[in-house]
Amino acid sequence: MAPSFTLTLSCPNRSGIVQAVSSFLFERGCDIGEYRQFDDAVRGCLFLRVRGSASTAVDPEELARDFEPVATGFGMDFAFHPERRERVLVMVSKLGHCLNDLIYRWRAGALGAEIVGVVSNHEDLRPMADAAGLPFHHVPVTAETKPEAEAELLRLVDDTSADLVVLARYMQVLSDQTCKALHGKAINIHHSFLPGFKGAKPYHQAYDRGVKLVGATAHYVTPDLDEGPIIEQEVIRIDHTHDPKALQTVGRDAEALALSRAVRWCCEHRVLLNGTSTVVFP
Repeated sequence: MAPSFTLTLSCPNRSGIVQAVSSFLFERGCDIGEYRQFDDAVRGCLFLRVRGSASTAVDPEELARDFEPVATGFGMDFAFHPERRERVLVMVSKLGHCLNDLIYRWRAGALGAEIVGVVSNHEDLRPMADAAGLPFHHVPVTAETKPEAEAELLRLVDDTSADLVVLARYMQVLSDQTCKALHGKAINIHHSFLPGFKGAKPYHQAYDRGVKLVGATAHYVTPDLDEGPIIEQEVIRIDHTHDPKALQTVGRDAEALALSRAVRWCCEHRVLLNGTSTVVFP
């Protein structure tokens, strides 16, 4: 099988970009197997994802070095990604529906990633991680120990060589410093309603207001709580027969679906940051 790679880039839009990229790849004996492009007319930017292969061994780092003059000429922010499974570190608290779904998809080979460990501020989900053969790291968090706990989290990210950190119903707010350290490599799942019910028991609040849609949002983690660039959303229609418990069940389904898609797309380099938004090539 020919060695494969994925090129992602964004830059100010102007003529000649596609020709420059395709010529660069052609000159190095690379074939384009998948090509996606988006021209953001509002922001004046171009976004590109190319999955390529070569007839001989190809080193993405060498390609990146050779591509630098092209990128400089067009003001590109780019990356060549080698063909491998991205490494994912999952963070949880007590609710296990998202972790269970990720583990199932990982075992089935449908996640597009390798789960390398589970981090939790509680012991409740250790049996689930153990049953899957995943390392479980208990990192308790209190107001007094939060800085030490987050330092331990960042150490685990380094030790596991994690490419992506997934907050799969991790019920702790990360500090601004940690959010910045994980910029672009940490995503969260959040129950999403209209209106947005905050605080305790959101599904009870939704029931009291008679909501007709239950949703969930997967987004990048930023210092602005639950306001990071959105990657994926899932919405399920419900009606007046759904009591708070039924709403919770439907909501958890939506959370698992939105999160698993976001994880897979991120690990396949299909998500590009666009300021406070994203470009997603599913």
